[in-house]
Amino acid sequence: MDGKRALLFANGMLEAVGAIRAYLRTDDYLVAVDGGLGHLDRLGRQPDILIGDLDSVDPARVLALEKVGVKIKKYPVDKDETDLELALQFVAQQGFKTIRVVGALGGRVDQMLGNLYLLSLESLTGCDVRLEDGMTEVALVKGEIVIDGQPGDIISLLPLGVPVAGVTTTDLKYPLYAETLSPDHSRGISNVMLKSQCRIKIEEGKLLCIHMRSLSVSSL
Repeated sequence: MDGKRALLFANGMLEAVGAIRAYLRTDDYLVAVDGGLGHLDRLGRQPDILIGDLDSVDPARVLALEKVGVKIKKYPVDKDETDLELALQFVAQQGFKTIRVVGALGGRVDQMLGNLYLLSLESLTGCDVRLEDGMTEVALVKGEIVIDGQPGDIISLLPLGVPVAGVTTTDLKYPLYAETLSPDHSRGISNVMLKSQCRIKIEEGKLLCIHMRSLSVSSL
């Protein structure tokens, strides 16, 4: 599945619908994660698969999707994983290396934090996984990452749980040179991109990179 993206639509907030519409590609593998089906309906796109316990989807809608050949993967309501975790594991098992999750930011704080932590799933090792809502993208740095954007975009770096060592940045207003960021300090907040691309590299730990665009992804 190299080169092909899996786009997962979660049942969270999605305000920049136009930006996401422009972000979509014709060959994207589209995954509706339970109630995230509503976002795809608003975009006028049909999912390749619907995954979840389906407690947020009209049963008649599920039957309609089945009739047109959409694959349905249903799980029990009482389970240990969220629908999004199951969907991420599924696309990773299918061999997708580029994964984007839409509709996973905003809304309930517990759900959003849980979605952020899912970026560190062991089953996603070797995958480029990012949460995307058209204005903000979130990625987990596990070595090195390149962020595409525009000068003036905001970059915030947040250690996930423990201090992150050897943080080095390129083409940010406030550069870091093999430094350590700690979760109980706010030094990594609100850096600024100087060019259309920046690079973040770490030596040890897990670092959340939050990229807030000055322009929506549809304008890029």
